[in-house]
Amino acid sequence: MADDVRLITDLWQARLDGAHSSLRVGFVVPVSGALGLVGPVAINCGVLGAAEVNAAGGVLGRPIDLVLVDGGRSPAAVADDVAALVRDAAVHAVVGLHASDVREAVVPAVRGAVPYVYTPPYEGGEHTPGLFLLGEVPQRQLRPALAWLGAHRRARRWFLLGNDYVWPRRLHDAARRFLRGLGATVVGERLVPLGACDPEPLLDEVARSHADAVLLTLIGTDLVLFNRAFAAGRSAQRVPRLCAALEENGLLGAGGDTTGELYAAMGYFGSLTSDAGLDFGERYARRFGPHAPVLSGHGEACYDGIRMLAELINRAGTPMTAAVDAYADGASIIGGRGPLTVRQRHVDQSVHLARADGLDFRVIATF
Repeated sequence: MADDVRLITDLWQARLDGAHSSLRVGFVVPVSGALGLVGPVAINCGVLGAAEVNAAGGVLGRPIDLVLVDGGRSPAAVADDVAALVRDAAVHAVVGLHASDVREAVVPAVRGAVPYVYTPPYEGGEHTPGLFLLGEVPQRQLRPALAWLGAHRRARRWFLLGNDYVWPRRLHDAARRFLRGLGATVVGERLVPLGACDPEPLLDEVARSHADAVLLTLIGTDLVLFNRAFAAGRSAQRVPRLCAALEENGLLGAGGDTTGELYAAMGYFGSLTSDAGLDFGERYARRFGPHAPVLSGHGEACYDGIRMLAELINRAGTPMTAAVDAYADGASIIGGRGPLTVRQRHVDQSVHLARADGLDFRVIATF
């Protein structure tokens, strides 16, 4: 099945190719930068989604090709590449797994010329026509997890620590509201530049705050570095850490965790034993083999993104953005996390709270 999906990595060649019979998707995933550790599984899952669409007849009878754009660079650089691909009619749609500041740069660059499916957890509040958001939003991802830790771990004094861009800032705003409603307090907060996390002074600041829980909205390698350092400290086995973007690759990067106090809230974990999760894992392993990059929420979301894009376009009967937007409500797929249905350009989904158990996660609650 090596040729059932074409993955194009040369953007100049994609722009110069001219007319093509396939439906080309700008596939924006990080292969560099702080989020680069999720790139390999994201690409695999996107390829799996495209292969399954193509095997079922493609999109409006046309096979999907993926045009890979590195979403781990600066927002302006990513937006420039995507804008050029759209301007030259080198892609008919965009699917993206990347940070929210990149999304905020890509949206005006695309200008609604093609449908755009955005897959990771995000801060909520986006209603741009032609932009479809599959990720977990704070009300579903964060509030029930904070409440669970308050009830089961007596977490009342929270320190908020994240990267300094739109997603962590908005999640912290939401967390402060949720915690007030739960009778808890925020005793400290810090935002650090992306890719510049120095754990030691941050550990000292958390300790001085006398926090009994930490909300982490760090991402990628910054999250890896902090979790690795925290796990080696004195507070590791008594202060719970709740992560809003920790998945299997980040846990592996940190060397696993055996403190019993590292938690993650995501819509998918590779250890899910649902029918949809087990079936997805089997198909992934069958295609990529036993030594493939480990499945994760970020990777699985790319599979969902490709499958949902195909469903949206097939439902509309055209890749034209206005028609896709008009017919989007009710578009539905079954991904690795189960059924997803579009309503008002978003999907509602279950969120799982998992505890790190060595090199894997154990799901302990579903909301």
